[in-house]
Amino acid sequence: MAKWLRETGPESDIVISSRIRIARNLAETPFPYLLDEQQGEEITNRVYQAIIEGNEGLKNEFQLLLMKKLDKIERLNYIENHLISPDLAKNTTKGSMLINQEETISLLVNEEDHLRIQCLLPGLQLDETYGIADKIDDLIEEKLSYAFDEELGYLTSCPTNLGTGIRASVMMHLPVLNMTGYINGIFQASSQIGITIRGLYGEGTEFLGNIFQISNQVTLGITEEEIIKNLKDVATQIIQKERLLRENLFKDKRIELEDRIFRSYGLLRNARIMTTNEAMKLISDVKLGITLGLLNEVTLEKMNQLIPFIQIGHLQKKYNSELTEAERDFRRAEVIRNML
Repeated sequence: MAKWLRETGPESDIVISSRIRIARNLAETPFPYLLDEQQGEEITNRVYQAIIEGNEGLKNEFQLLLMKKLDKIERLNYIENHLISPDLAKNTTKGSMLINQEETISLLVNEEDHLRIQCLLPGLQLDETYGIADKIDDLIEEKLSYAFDEELGYLTSCPTNLGTGIRASVMMHLPVLNMTGYINGIFQASSQIGITIRGLYGEGTEFLGNIFQISNQVTLGITEEEIIKNLKDVATQIIQKERLLRENLFKDKRIELEDRIFRSYGLLRNARIMTTNEAMKLISDVKLGITLGLLNEVTLEKMNQLIPFIQIGHLQKKYNSELTEAERDFRRAEVIRNML
């Protein structure tokens, strides 16, 4: 199980995880969209060798996985654990990944770019996350030449990633900001300062369970340190606002809030049929109850683990079958009851 699911980190009452993703391409090599299968394999081998030659101790730490050798359910599991992107999962001719044992580092090869270095840690740990990703980046750059321009910085397939090539993000649970409508103001203010807010699984996905991914939009004309600092400052302000609203709600509507939280906990523990949307809403309520000190029977770690475990890929892997929607709803409720 991934470390960000097993453990909680700083500011865990609101921040589930921190992620850094660094996009890189190899010099004098066609971008992934122009590669044939053989060239894609060569890129994979070059990246793998760069890691191993750079640090022999990493040979047993990293596992190489080819998308074409993973079945549909396995690939979906990695998406649900936030270890690969849907685009990489679809690339069953050239796509591959290197992943470490703790599942804190995943190297996505031949996705939109030749290489995307991703590091994921629990809680608000942007500096620590960037430190790990940067070391891996340096290790690879000692062996391979990156596509780089003096004015544009690191060259990427999509112009929005030019420059540092860095996307920093924090996954936050913001139930009261959403409940009170304050989240709309954050959406508007964030877009004006180069910050974007996405759903649970990134761009174009839903805001399930009051979970929001907040990340930088700008990668050009700004340093890595500035990107990290800006996002951390925004995250800190959001944390403070969410906590204040939680306190006010608890003080002004305690009985109604307790009723909602305990009803949600009761449904999770006893329901026989559960859709993904309903489960995510109930999990959000229970997480809020835990952070307010109302629920001691269950931990934040357990509730965070439920989030991927109730998704389609995890259910189909657990029951070794491509389940129908009705079967998934039944099995989802069963998984939740067993875990609680």
